[in-house]
Amino acid sequence: MEKKFLTYNMEVNGLWQEVRFSETAIEEIFMPFLHELTDLKLTLDRKVIAYLVAPPGAGKTTLAKFLEQLSRERKEVDNIRALGMDGYHYTAAYMNVKKIERDGQEVLMRDVKGAPETFDIDLLVEKIREVRSEGTDWNIYDRKIHDVLPDYWSVEDDIILLEGNYLLLKETGWTNVRVLADYSVFIDAPREILRERLINRKVAGGKSREEAERFFDFSDSRNIERVLKNSARADEMWRLLPDGDFERQ
Repeated sequence: MEKKFLTYNMEVNGLWQEVRFSETAIEEIFMPFLHELTDLKLTLDRKVIAYLVAPPGAGKTTLAKFLEQLSRERKEVDNIRALGMDGYHYTAAYMNVKKIERDGQEVLMRDVKGAPETFDIDLLVEKIREVRSEGTDWNIYDRKIHDVLPDYWSVEDDIILLEGNYLLLKETGWTNVRVLADYSVFIDAPREILRERLINRKVAGGKSREEAERFFDFSDSRNIERVLKNSARADEMWRLLPDGDFERQ
């Protein structure tokens, strides 16, 4: 049976884009997930923090924003607020001078930007706790200036969907992030799909194909492996399909 896709115009990272998801994914995966979060808020009788976790290139930011939009269109579920963890990168100024070890050599953080080590975990934990208690101001990452904008959004919503690569990571420091989730979804994806998506994204941003492939091999590919191999089990598992749609695993 041929899929029926629905098309939406959305603003993601400051840019308007056309996205599409199948009617099946919306009604059989996304809406049940939103119902789960609505029910969880009633059960816990407090604010809910949910994680949407995926390797780089899986489209989690776009999906999180779509789920936020969907929750506002469907009156039978509560509104959710989609936030990203990328605003908790260290600043560009810090990464331009701070070095970490990679393959036995010291490299600048900026050369492996996006790796787990380039995030301020303690600040992220502090902000998630504030969101759950009384609300807070939330950092964002501006892709135009390639840097962090602190305290950009005021967040007081009752259901937060936080998206990121490493929120379920079973590594030092990230455990403190992982335990703060009330519910979680992990998106699995074939490595070859992620590779092409990430290389094409870098090319669209102005890099040559050769530069994009070199960065993928040195940084992105390793981050993908860490997410796929070292993430804790989520409450739900979805899979990214070659056509950009999703299925439940």
